[in-house]
Amino acid sequence: MSRFLNPAKIGLLALIELYTDKTVPTSAIVDVLSFVTSHLIDNDISSPALSSSDQWQQAESIVNLVISISDFEKVLTPHTAASGIPGRNLWYVFVDKLWKIDSLDALHQFFDSCSALLAKTKEELRHDVEMGIPPPAPEVIQLSRNSPFGAFVRRSQLEFTRLRFHDAIELWKDFVKYRGTTAAYYSKKASAFQQLSFDNVLLAGKNEWGQSVEAIASVAYDDILRENPNATLPVSTDDIEKLLEFQVDQMQKFGNRVPLNIRHQFHNLVRDSYMVPSLSHYLSYLEAWRAGDYATSFDYLHRYFDYTMQNRDRSFYQYALMNLAVLQADFGCHKEAIAAMLETVSTARENRDMTCLNFALNWLFHFGRAHPEVTPELESKSQLGTGKESLTFLRSRAKETGAWSLWSSVLMSEAKMCLSHGESVATALEHLVRSSQILVERNMQNMIGSQLSLNIALWDRLGITYLSTTTCEVFLQCHARYAIFDEELKVKSRQASMLALKGKYDEALGRLGSLDADSLRSWKPSQYWHKFRGIIELRRDLHHNNLDGAELLLSQLLQSKSEDLEPDIAFSIDTLHIECLVRRGNLEDAFTKVEKMIAELQEENKDIALRVRLLLLKAELLDKCGRPQKAFTIVVRATNIAWRARLIPYLWPAIGAIANILCSLGEFEPAMQLLYAVLPRSLECENSIMTAKLYSHLGDANVGMAGKMPPKSNKRKEYLMKGVEAIEKAFNYYSSVEDINKQCEMMAKKATIMKVAGDYVLANDYAASYLALRRDTAHLKI
Repeated sequence: MSRFLNPAKIGLLALIELYTDKTVPTSAIVDVLSFVTSHLIDNDISSPALSSSDQWQQAESIVNLVISISDFEKVLTPHTAASGIPGRNLWYVFVDKLWKIDSLDALHQFFDSCSALLAKTKEELRHDVEMGIPPPAPEVIQLSRNSPFGAFVRRSQLEFTRLRFHDAIELWKDFVKYRGTTAAYYSKKASAFQQLSFDNVLLAGKNEWGQSVEAIASVAYDDILRENPNATLPVSTDDIEKLLEFQVDQMQKFGNRVPLNIRHQFHNLVRDSYMVPSLSHYLSYLEAWRAGDYATSFDYLHRYFDYTMQNRDRSFYQYALMNLAVLQADFGCHKEAIAAMLETVSTARENRDMTCLNFALNWLFHFGRAHPEVTPELESKSQLGTGKESLTFLRSRAKETGAWSLWSSVLMSEAKMCLSHGESVATALEHLVRSSQILVERNMQNMIGSQLSLNIALWDRLGITYLSTTTCEVFLQCHARYAIFDEELKVKSRQASMLALKGKYDEALGRLGSLDADSLRSWKPSQYWHKFRGIIELRRDLHHNNLDGAELLLSQLLQSKSEDLEPDIAFSIDTLHIECLVRRGNLEDAFTKVEKMIAELQEENKDIALRVRLLLLKAELLDKCGRPQKAFTIVVRATNIAWRARLIPYLWPAIGAIANILCSLGEFEPAMQLLYAVLPRSLECENSIMTAKLYSHLGDANVGMAGKMPPKSNKRKEYLMKGVEAIEKAFNYYSSVEDINKQCEMMAKKATIMKVAGDYVLANDYAASYLALRRDTAHLKI
């Protein structure tokens, strides 16, 4: 196998020669040059202008070009030749040129003649003048030696001269086989074509050797004449290494697995290569890791570093430890992962590898945030310090060494910590702006996804859902092609969650279904995707009062351990489990679960928004038990925390809970004042359930005020009508999310109010609607 040359590169050389001979017409120059350039420039396969799927298609085209000549045919067939036989297309001229290379000697002559394609040096021009050779005409196309085409021609010539005789024979036989698929086409166009035209030596010796020429041909071209399906593919080491590096880069950059069609083709290429690069073991490790096959990934990881470290002593030992730590963390072995990463820190310090050291420290910080149960042990058994100290150190080191990606990442981590601890939103915004400035100045497009994801969370916490939705669309339309697939998955999941809060369940599931199926072949993204779909289905079943189906989904979602789930996924599942218990009437178990979750959050010092949410859940459970006043202290605390941390989506429900408590105390007017103040702002959150609850509390407060008015007075009737209007709006919002139980409750309230108001006709209509809803609920249960 050749180091660089293969039959496809001979075809590219022939196509370049046709271009310099002005055989390519003007209309086809752009297509031909783009085709040749895309297979010559190494960086084109990873061009940032291409999306991840487009880059995989480009890689597939490289594989297809290596194993088949059909890609040349697709490009050249639509164009006619600028010179030669009239009516012949460019594909025929190209095939004719290939078939004129009719022997190993002709192949040598072909490579020797490539020198004529290059512009001559000053020494060569001076020598031509001395010899009386005229300079080339100005209209002759010659390639600059430093241009991509010129460099390719010079390297091809050099690599061919370096070939041993055996390798040159193998290259010639591969070329004959590669060109052989065009024999049927060429035989129809060329009248002199014969069975042995592929080798002029055999054809010329046919008269001399007679029948024995077939025996000679079978010895020299056994696999080609018999069309052996197990024959090796015409591949070079350069092709293998280029495709390996591309696949590893794509898997590390985007977190995807190799598409199946490319994987099968690449395995065939590696199988036919007698020299397998050690990087293929690292690719196998990444593939097994993304597929969730941890035993195989461990094996390939050790195998790769066993091969690569034989001649590099300990200079790359820290990267083996780093990969091992990341793998252990995904496997759930947190203590082993921390031990491996701490050893990575020590080895990186010893080898003075600041890039690896900074990555390891940054990983330890984020791992500690994701798994707070190991943080005390991590801080007590190492000299890393607390999370804030680690971030301060990393920021200063990144600024000193010019590690821009680390600097931006640390600033985003500080912003995230500010939001998580309920600190100043202005400080968090300052960190985000500084991080954004670095990304824009340094054009680090691959990190804009993380930046926008944090912006989405910030707008969501501030209750400005429109900006959050807009930022999601900006990310998906403009920046998703540069980000890893996990970020695209989480942004689309956020969109689906927003749609589900509005009751648009089918649209939410469709948004999740629009993700690339090939990217979802990775184990972790696939698990996240399935669980998020399950959460949306679970929420719809709960609203439809289909408790049997909801419990079946819950039993599947709760099987996963908490460490296997993302924090947002785990919390959503737990809150939906509490809602299911409440709908079953099992308030005691629901209250026990809420108390347990509150205790865990206080111990682990997690996101303050989760604690506020649990406090509101606890207050809601006390209200369900008929003791809303016992939740007064809890609700006031939740309101205070939400106000200080600017957690707007939780502030309005907290104020609504205070209004509900005031209604239970008979203080209807202050409750109405609170609700009238927060309802317009709550609409910005675009949370139908929250808005429906606030309108329901407003209806209760109006009805309570009506009870204080004299019987049959206009004020009494006015407050009753305002109560019906508020409850009607609550009914509409509950209808948008298809919550049948709450629809029945609102309809029962409307029937009761109209009965009190003396309008028995409307009261009967509302009662009939209530019974119809109940029948629908019974039908759904069946």
